Amino acid sequence: MLLHTVNKSPFDKNSLEDCLRFARQGHSILLFEDGVYGALKGTRFEKLLSDALKSYNVYVLAPDLEARGMRTENVIDGIKPTDYAGFVDLVAENKTVQAWL
Repeated sequence: MLLHTVNKSPFDKNSLEDCLRFARQGHSILLFEDGVYGALKGTRFEKLLSDALKSYNVYVLAPDLEARGMRTENVIDGIKPTDYAGFVDLVAENKTVQAWL
């Protein structure tokens, strides 16, 4: 399987949208660093990610949310918060990691 990582804010870069265009059924996506902004409810990316959850496992790095003053309660339903150990597990579980910069 493939893990896609997105660390840029979707408000500044197209990394998240590019990632979703190339991701395939069963792939996993991890939003971290400024990529966590894409995981928030009430943004223009909510429908895009809600639709993506039908095909992909989507994770958000909780410490990066907290570092930016956000809480996991504000994350789109279905996106799974994870910690650093979970990040390592995702990398270990997936054969390939594709970073979207």
